[in-house]
Parts: sequence; structure tokens; C-alpha cells
Amino acid sequence: MIKLVACDLDGTLFNSDMIVSKENAEAIHEAQKSGIEFLVATGRAPKESKVLLKDAHIHTGFINLNGALVYNTDGELIIKHAIKNEKAMQVINLLHQEHFYFEILTAEHVYTENLDARISNIAHLMVDLNPGITFKQAVAISAGNKSIMNMTEVSSFKELFAHSDEEIMKIIAFDSRGHEAFSDVINKMNKMGGLAISSSSSANIEINAKQAQKGIALLDYAKTRSIKREEIAAIGDNLNDESMIREAGVGVAMGNAIPAIKKLAQLETKTNNENGVAAILKVFIKK
Repeated sequence: MIKLVACDLDGTLFNSDMIVSKENAEAIHEAQKSGIEFLVATGRAPKESKVLLKDAHIHTGFINLNGALVYNTDGELIIKHAIKNEKAMQVINLLHQEHFYFEILTAEHVYTENLDARISNIAHLMVDLNPGITFKQAVAISAGNKSIMNMTEVSSFKELFAHSDEEIMKIIAFDSRGHEAFSDVINKMNKMGGLAISSSSSANIEINAKQAQKGIALLDYAKTRSIKREEIAAIGDNLNDESMIREAGVGVAMGNAIPAIKKLAQLETKTNNENGVAAILKVFIKK
């Protein structure tokens, strides 16, 4: 019997309008009433992920920033894995040298050096995750979405973190050309050691501390709840969901998931625009 369900947001719980559908929200509430705990597992920062869940009246624990931060249902921080400062500065210097647009995420903030580039790159990511929408539509959604625009523009990352005590939890780089554009920098970062490099679409890479992975965080969270591995299900669509789908007792791929995730998962549900989360939750509730 499934007692804990970990669920990704983008491309999974969120539809192409970047919201939680009524059907998905109702299924989550039904699952919670039946005794199944629902846990959000996302690459997003705490503030931007919690805004849309609050709008859908969903109360849950969170694995944020791919496992760099984990919160229980009372909002208490129970796990933290920051990137070591020296290592983070190496990554920042490398991405600047290679002329990538990237953002830095801490426990409280999302930082950018170019807000206009943020909108453009998020729009490319949305098109990648939701092929049914155009780039123009994605730009409009991005510019008008309060969670996407909830960030701080700064003139220099290096200057900011040279005079700040904030810990860097995740760095995310974007490129609309796809994963091939990142090959060289990934090789260079792998040689640095101590980093976990994943992706939530073909248009980005996400850099975390080695221990900050959704799968590791999910099992650690389950231990605090005395839930066994075989009682855990994980739902996702992309590479940053790989570790939790592998570690969970039951891995579930969205209908819109990339082939590698579908191959890894034991079950497949409908797409994010067909309320795929609700569909699989109803299966777990019946069992």
C-alpha cells in the first residue's frame, strides 16, 4: 500500500498554463483524506513553489531545489544541503566565461542578472515541456505568472555573494539550443567534484551539492515519517526526477515524460494536460 507520494511540479502537477488543475487538486485532497501523504518534490525555490500550491489550497511538505532544502508539513526545515561557497564561485566563473544565462537560488531568493533574459529562457523551457503551446504564448504566460517573476535582479552575482552570508542552494543555466550546448561545461563541472548536475528540460541544467538530489531527500524524508521504501511512490517527467523515481518503491512517469524516465518507471499515467497526477492518485486510493 502506498503511504507517501512525491510529485514533481513543472511538466507533472502543473499543466501548460503553469497551474494546478481542479481535478488534480481534488485528487490530492482525496488522497490525503484516505491517509496517503502528498509531498511536492521540485527544482523550484520554496517561495515560488508554495505560492501556486497555496492558491490551489494544497497543504503539503516540500522537497525544494532538487533536495537542497526539505520542509515538513509544518513548514519546518529538516534537511539542508548548500553548495560550498568556493565550489559555487567556480561554477559562476565558468558559466560567465562560457556566456550562459543562469540564475542563483538561495533559501529565500531567486537571483538573476537579466530579468528580460529570464522571461525568454523560461518561455523556451515551457515550450519544451508543453509542445502544444507557441513561444509567443509561453512568453505571455511567463511574464504574467507571479511565481515566475518573483525574483531579484542584481548587477553582479560575484559582487553579491562576496558580501553576503546567503548560502547558494542551486544554480540553473539555460540554453534554447538543447543539452548539446552544455556538454563542455558539464564535463568541466564534473571534474570539480562534489556537484550533482541534472535537468528539468532539454533547455537547462541544474547544479546542486552532491547530496541535494530528489531521491536522497525523499528517502530521508520517509525515514522521519517511518515510511518504508516500498510504501513510497514518485511521479515525474524529466531528468531531475530520475533519482526519486529510481529510489521509490513505485516510480510513475507522466505521459509527457522523456523516454529515459518512461523506461525507468514501473507505471505510466496520463500527461500533465490530462490530469495525469489525479489519474494515478485514484489508482493508489483504490488500492
